[in-house]
Amino acid sequence: MGMYNFVENIFGVGTERILEKRQRTARDGLPEKRFDASEMKSRLRPSCPGPALEEERLMLKGGRSFISSPPAFSNDAKKLLICTGNTVSVFSTSTGLQITELEGHTALVSSIVIAPASTPASKILCYCWTASLDGTIRHWDFSVPELMKKIDIRFPIYSMVIPSLFIQSMETQEKTHDLFAYVSTAEANQQDKQPNALHGKIRKCNLTKSRLAGGVTLAETPKPEFISICSSGNYFGIQDKRKIRIWKVPAKDSERHDLKKIRLHHTKKLTTLAFHPTKRIVAAGDVTGRILIWRGFGNKAFSLSDKLIKEALTSNDDERPGVRGDDDADSCTTWHWHSAEVKLLLFSSDGAYLYSGGKEGVLVVWQLDTGKKKFLPRIGSPLQFFTTSLDPSLSSVSCADNQIHLLKMPSMKILKSIAGIKVDVLYLLHLASGFLCLWRINILRKFLTPYFQLPCSVPEIKGSCSGFAFDYTSGLVAVCAENYCIQLYSLFDDREISQVQICERNHQPGDELTVMVTLVALSLDGCVMGTVETRLPEEGIGGLVSLKFWTRGQQNKDFSLSTIVYEPLRESDISAIAFHPTSRMAVSTSYGGDFKVIWLIVWIHNHEIRRKDQMLQKTGWTCHAVGSYKKKPLTAAAFSADGSVLAVAAETVITLWDPEKNVLVAVIGNSLEPIESLSFLGKSEHLVSTSRGSNPQVSVWSMSKLSVSWSYKLHAEALTCSLDDSSFAVLARLPESSKLTESNETTLQSKDGAILLFNVGDPVPVATWFVEKSRGGGLSFLHTNRASSDDKISDENSASVLLAYLNGDHEYVVFNPYGKQEGGVAHRRSIVGLEETGQIGYSSIYGELSEFELKRNQTQPGPLVPSERPWETIFSGPSHSLPPLTKLCSSFLESLLEKRTVVVE
Repeated sequence: MGMYNFVENIFGVGTERILEKRQRTARDGLPEKRFDASEMKSRLRPSCPGPALEEERLMLKGGRSFISSPPAFSNDAKKLLICTGNTVSVFSTSTGLQITELEGHTALVSSIVIAPASTPASKILCYCWTASLDGTIRHWDFSVPELMKKIDIRFPIYSMVIPSLFIQSMETQEKTHDLFAYVSTAEANQQDKQPNALHGKIRKCNLTKSRLAGGVTLAETPKPEFISICSSGNYFGIQDKRKIRIWKVPAKDSERHDLKKIRLHHTKKLTTLAFHPTKRIVAAGDVTGRILIWRGFGNKAFSLSDKLIKEALTSNDDERPGVRGDDDADSCTTWHWHSAEVKLLLFSSDGAYLYSGGKEGVLVVWQLDTGKKKFLPRIGSPLQFFTTSLDPSLSSVSCADNQIHLLKMPSMKILKSIAGIKVDVLYLLHLASGFLCLWRINILRKFLTPYFQLPCSVPEIKGSCSGFAFDYTSGLVAVCAENYCIQLYSLFDDREISQVQICERNHQPGDELTVMVTLVALSLDGCVMGTVETRLPEEGIGGLVSLKFWTRGQQNKDFSLSTIVYEPLRESDISAIAFHPTSRMAVSTSYGGDFKVIWLIVWIHNHEIRRKDQMLQKTGWTCHAVGSYKKKPLTAAAFSADGSVLAVAAETVITLWDPEKNVLVAVIGNSLEPIESLSFLGKSEHLVSTSRGSNPQVSVWSMSKLSVSWSYKLHAEALTCSLDDSSFAVLARLPESSKLTESNETTLQSKDGAILLFNVGDPVPVATWFVEKSRGGGLSFLHTNRASSDDKISDENSASVLLAYLNGDHEYVVFNPYGKQEGGVAHRRSIVGLEETGQIGYSSIYGELSEFELKRNQTQPGPLVPSERPWETIFSGPSHSLPPLTKLCSSFLESLLEKRTVVVE
């Protein structure tokens, strides 16, 4: 089996491994060894199929977007189907946990269409259609799950609607017609590097015959547009710049049927639209926050008696208020509450209300007849989609922070929240300001949309911002989220564990950026967290840097604020936080040239207060020592494995300190660029450093010789070292001018980074994996015990040391770097509740009955043996816990009879 199947779909395709035998030589007395990226790549070659290793490579994928496309409820409203990258994840609406997953697409899933139930009894059926950018349409039974049909149209599909599903479900005729879908596609030969050349089309597809309707193109647009459809399936349309295109679907559609269409015009760019479920009413939102409602659209084009209607409209042109030009509508009304563009519009199932939302993070409910409105405020993030279910008491709203809230209607109370991993706001701001120049329609576009309207000039924070930190023991990652929160996300379970509010502040879409959480760090055991909060000055006055320490509780496992340190290092920005591996000690460094060693003090009140046999304790942090080196900016810090040595980077040199006595022990190194990260290599005597700039470098230092052992000229984005052995991994960005070998060029052309696994004793990488979206990514070893990983991963071969890669979009993969390089994915064990089993009747209310076995008397009977008297206890207890009568009847009747045995002589 080839090695290029390992990280396909999310992180790119391509894995290399060094197979030749490496010669290890002693390095005592040898000059410093330096290599550059081109020399290292010349040593690498694609691996060949070889014998299987004993332990398979374990791989978990996660961190996908939940808001790339609108979700969909099942017919019974017990399941919510969400587009998550290349798959569709099925969640329980009662527990908020994932039940199963639809796997098969090879690109982003763009649409989900649930097959409607024609009768109340058919609500238990679970069929759906999905479309993807891989150019395929798939039919699923998502209760199993099982793929039932696949249609390849060979064009990327950005949106899909199937009007025939809703029309046929309302008909009572036995004869069924062909099923047609209308898809929004793009030309297959257009490249992402040419955003203005992308060409969108609305096409017709025959799902019954698995082909495109030849020569049928309903519209052409500059880019693929989202298709909106009426709940009855009679109309669908798109917004195209400053106009709306609407098509009427015939009751009996065919491949050559010419659909009637109209256009409605506006003066501003339109962003979304929605159809009334029963009347000819369409609503659209624009970039200024206005909502336009056209009533009686299509009376001229969609009516049977066109001539009579045309004459009536011609004589009453002046009685169509708000309608522009010759638009086919009776009236047009404008509502305005939103301060920015309208992102979502949807009518209620009865058509009495209209829901709208946008950047404000407020869901607005409009009464259609009167225009009166009510609100669901303080959702905390810009809104993306609103979805209703067949159950009028359940709806969902999708937010830009990768979270979906389940709402109880009509009170709009949030019942459950399904949260994905957050994306670092600082990273998004860099992207929005041109940090990433390539345009692509993917998950990233959904995340960036709410932030494009922030101020163009993003305040500059000196140094790099660490937007996440890893908990090595529990497999958690702490991510800087929107609204000044830190999200704790489980890499093993692929779900949010909790959130920590760094500073109290509501979502304010109109405010300029005034506060940033620039740094987050976790202790080795994950019990202490440090954060840096920077308040930006206004007109050069009022800037403030705050260092906060948080401790995790033993019972609820939530972080609580322990200590706040204002201006900890002279008004300078904090560059790094490092925690002692064995004691409650931390060090913070600054670009002002100072570092502080801080102790955690635990004390007890003078009068011992006991509650529930536990002594109440109070925690706080105090400054233990302050140090500096020649007034140079201090850019990184790290403790050794036993905590006896503290390494602090002072621009291009590394200073070694005794943290207990605050004494400078030694100074080593002289790199070409300022050092950005430091890490001790397990329990060995080596230290690894990385630096960026025009001369980037990854260096391995020997503490016994106080000199560099070897180094590479690499632009390192992240560095991680194993705590148990002498291995370390580097996430390196590939130079744009790098040329891959001819055999790899087509396969690895989209890769911009590489993960290099090293052994400290050898400069030749043990393994290399080429990845995508490496800019802003992270890397970490996870040290977990076998029992904990076995409980969460359904894989027979779990490892105690795993490697986690988190890319710039916060998609991640967790795998065993020492196993064989196979492309299999280890699946998480699903947590399925009672409501996910599809039970009906008695079992859906009271649960499954216990096994009821009739125990007969096996002893030798006498001539007359009276039976037992179970009726005295068989009906005892509450009625809802009794077995059904079908099981009670035989037992009860048998207990009334007496058994007579026949003696055979």
